[in-house]
Amino acid sequence: MNSPSSSSSSTTGDANKILARSSIVESIRGCGMTSTRVDKEELKRCLTMPQYLRTAMRDSIRSQDPDAGEGGCIRDGGLENDVAPLTPMVVFINPRSGGRHGPDLMERLQDLMSDEQVFDLLDIKPHEFIQYGLGCLETLAASGDTCAKETRDRIRIMVAGGDGSVGWVLGCLTELNTLGREPVPPVGIIPLGTGNDLSRCFGWGGSFPFAWKAAIKRTLHKASIGPVYRLDSWRVSLSMPEGTIVEPPYSLKQTEEFSLDEDLEVEGELPEKVICYEGVFYNYFSIGTLTFALVVSYIAISVGSLLDMSILVS
Repeated sequence: MNSPSSSSSSTTGDANKILARSSIVESIRGCGMTSTRVDKEELKRCLTMPQYLRTAMRDSIRSQDPDAGEGGCIRDGGLENDVAPLTPMVVFINPRSGGRHGPDLMERLQDLMSDEQVFDLLDIKPHEFIQYGLGCLETLAASGDTCAKETRDRIRIMVAGGDGSVGWVLGCLTELNTLGREPVPPVGIIPLGTGNDLSRCFGWGGSFPFAWKAAIKRTLHKASIGPVYRLDSWRVSLSMPEGTIVEPPYSLKQTEEFSLDEDLEVEGELPEKVICYEGVFYNYFSIGTLTFALVVSYIAISVGSLLDMSILVS
């Protein structure tokens, strides 16, 4: 007869095996590992922007000027020769996520669309793409370029990273709502993080199976045809005494101006000098390594509702 301890150990082991199998199945489903065959060339035509638009966006981002790409858009044959793809797409990769598989994944993605549509988050920040890349498309569209306008209206974004990377991109996209620059591109996920909670919630899986190259192709295909759902978002403002040592995540940025909610009750006296951060959170408030510092020393947290964001569902 087994002892209670050995029985408990056996039960725990069985539970772990079940969880492991569930995670594998979830990942395979989320990344599109099915029998459906995706034609590479057809997918590439669906995702890849015309060369002149890719070059214009690249030049605008490099020069940090949304008008910089306009001068290089003089093409032979006129505007009518270029057609917007059905689902133009850009991908942001965090090379530090997913066991540093970023370089291999980047190469595969570039092969499936183009070099200019795949961004390393260490080199090109989401707000730079939004301000200058999308800004370039909007400038061209305003000048009468139908292809640029349709590309801007149809564009979708994929994020290859963890919850922090996805939140970073979503947080930057709120600028489009604020400035009335619509539509806001929907966001899909290639899960490379540890928890991947947001990815799990929307059917993209809890991890990415790098053992199958076809998984990338099928994931992009699913992102190009997947339905778009609305995701509630809120802006969070944090204030703490100046000199507090914190390591804020990407989603929280330091700000000079800060105003407290009038209905917020604060105990004790406020310090004369404070340091302030603002950011956006979605279906949960995940602030990682900043949690302990805020629990110990935060002065106030103000939460205000924002417009819904769009997210792709696998």
